[in-house]
Amino acid sequence: MIAMIMAAGLGTRLKPWTERHPKALVPVCGVPVLDRLISKLKAEGFDHIVVNVHHFAGQVREHLSAHDYGVRIDISDETDELLDTGGALVKAAPIFLADGGPVLVHNVDILSNQDLRGLVQKHEQAGNDITLLTSGRESSRKLIFDSDGRLKGWHNNVTDEYRPADFKPDRDMTEEAFSGIYVLGADAVKSLADYSHRSCRAKFPIMDYLLSRPEGVTIRKVHNYRLRMLDIGKPDALAKAGDFISSL
Repeated sequence: MIAMIMAAGLGTRLKPWTERHPKALVPVCGVPVLDRLISKLKAEGFDHIVVNVHHFAGQVREHLSAHDYGVRIDISDETDELLDTGGALVKAAPIFLADGGPVLVHNVDILSNQDLRGLVQKHEQAGNDITLLTSGRESSRKLIFDSDGRLKGWHNNVTDEYRPADFKPDRDMTEEAFSGIYVLGADAVKSLADYSHRSCRAKFPIMDYLLSRPEGVTIRKVHNYRLRMLDIGKPDALAKAGDFISSL
């Protein structure tokens, strides 16, 4: 199984650490968060991992080359330009398509109790092109799904903005928090690359693609009622990471 770790971000919320280091190497109880995620993926059966790099890319490269994780690790280099989540996947697409199977995408700064192998299995069983992991946690921005679990829109609960611009939710639709963890099938990877080409955008967030209503692409949710997750991208959350890990 293959996974991509989104590790190229600037990590501005983690300053001053990220003024001299990449956020992927921020220590959580003495272990870089990148290593924690790689260990989790390996333990759950993932044997091929792609890591994208940009901010202090050399430090991430050196760190990865200095460790034997027991899995194949490829680097998708965005040193010249940070491509955001959508563009990062397009750049790495040749690696995914060579493997042929679905790819699990996971933000580097998320800790969770999610069964990642199980998420991929549910993706395949449902026959989805894209599967988004959601939960009922509090969030100012939420995704909207119909009764069949299909993605329909996005809602900013602070500004009351909806996307797409012409979207209005029906009564039977639900709003759920996105986790930053999802699965893409091979056809979705091709569709994403086509979207980038047609829009003439090498740099774009994955949410722009998801909300563009891509033709022939089935985007559904898997809702985990027991999901526990912590985004350690903020200093206050990072301070809670030790207690969070010990409680998993």
